[in-house]
Amino acid sequence: MDLASNTVLITGGASGIGLGLAERFLAAGSDVIVCGRRAEKLQELKTRHPHVKTLVCDLSRAADRQMLFAWVTREHPGMNVLVNNAGIQRYPNLVAPSETDADGIAEEIAINFEAPVHLSMLFAPHLAAVRHPAIINVTSGLSFVPLARAPVYSATKAALHSFTLSLRHQLKNTPIRVIEILPPAVDTDLGGPGLHTFGVKLDAFLDHTMPKLAAGDLEISYGFATEAAHGSRADLQNIFERMNK
Repeated sequence: MDLASNTVLITGGASGIGLGLAERFLAAGSDVIVCGRRAEKLQELKTRHPHVKTLVCDLSRAADRQMLFAWVTREHPGMNVLVNNAGIQRYPNLVAPSETDADGIAEEIAINFEAPVHLSMLFAPHLAAVRHPAIINVTSGLSFVPLARAPVYSATKAALHSFTLSLRHQLKNTPIRVIEILPPAVDTDLGGPGLHTFGVKLDAFLDHTMPKLAAGDLEISYGFATEAAHGSRADLQNIFERMNK
């Protein structure tokens, strides 16, 4: 994949891994569009990178996803790379759920899984008609080994991994490349500030990931995610027990 001369849409691109990808694509010479729910974060991004195009969009809502598709294809018809990155991670207590857990779980499923499925379906016909198209889905090492305290997040990432395999197969006779990025825990504010300080540094993860994208790899993992993606059933059980002590 040529990292330059693209028009890249990154969902959830104002912070964390999405922001890191946005800055790497910008540095390589691509145009970048970012959508997110938090207007203040998008404004911070615009202040740092004035050429980035932004749109406030709540991907938990189907109407907002339709609005995003219509706006991008109207205002940026050359958009050729969709990065389904937006995600939220919550920690519901399944034994003693709170009154708000049901709504939170529905939102987590909508943003982490329904949104990338819907956006892939919306944008596929558009992408099939432009040059060098790609859909990049950001999943997780937790696609293979769940973190029990983040059960819904882990399940949505497993679902998105499965969907990505099917999407790649269904689009195999089109020019659209379907790429999966599988991060390990990365030191970002996913789930809340300070919860992932044990994770790998974002720059280290991106230093590994971007050359793999440029080389044309369809599945890109790092660290724990590589161990999980290629482990045997026994390996995965051992990782699960170690990780969920």
